[in-house]
This record gives sequence, C-alpha cells and structure tokens, in this order.
Amino acid sequence: MLAKDIREMTEADINAKIAELERERFNLRVRGGTQTLEDPLRIRVIRKDIARLNTILKEKIIGIAEANAPAKKPAARRVTGRRGRKRATAVHRSKKRA
Repeated sequence: MLAKDIREMTEADINAKIAELERERFNLRVRGGTQTLEDPLRIRVIRKDIARLNTILKEKIIGIAEANAPAKKPAARRVTGRRGRKRATAVHRSKKRA
C-alpha cells in the first residue's frame, strides 16, 4: 500500500482499513501458532501497512502539509579531501592577513 494512495482516503476509510488489517494480523498470528503459514512474511507487511496508515492518519488529524512536499537536498560541501582543505585554509589565511 502506497502512502499517496492512503493520503487520498478519508479518515473513516483509514480507520476501517486499520481494523481490517488488525483482524487479518490476529488471524495470521493464531494460525501461525498452530500450523505453518503459506506466506509468513505477510505478517511483517501487514504490520508495516498498519504503521503507515497510523502515521498518515496522525498527519491528517494534526494537519501536516509538509509531509506531502518532497525533501530538499542539502547543499554540497565545497571543501573535500586533503588538498581541498589545504587550499581552503590557505585562502582563508590570505584573507585574514589582508
């Protein structure tokens, strides 16, 4: 389940989906205790989907809009490596003297 699909859902739909996934998770846990599961990784997927749904539900309740915006990349450092540091300090020293 993708976050952008969840964001299009209403709060009631999200709560219903959480309840459905919790029920499925419970059934898989009970069945897993008595027999081998066909897809044991399904429990992990369900758990992560529930967490994703809860996170987006909290965002909707609080009213966070920044979560929808893509993150900006930090500016690249200009000074890298030994020579870059030497050159930067040499330039810095010459500016101090003047």
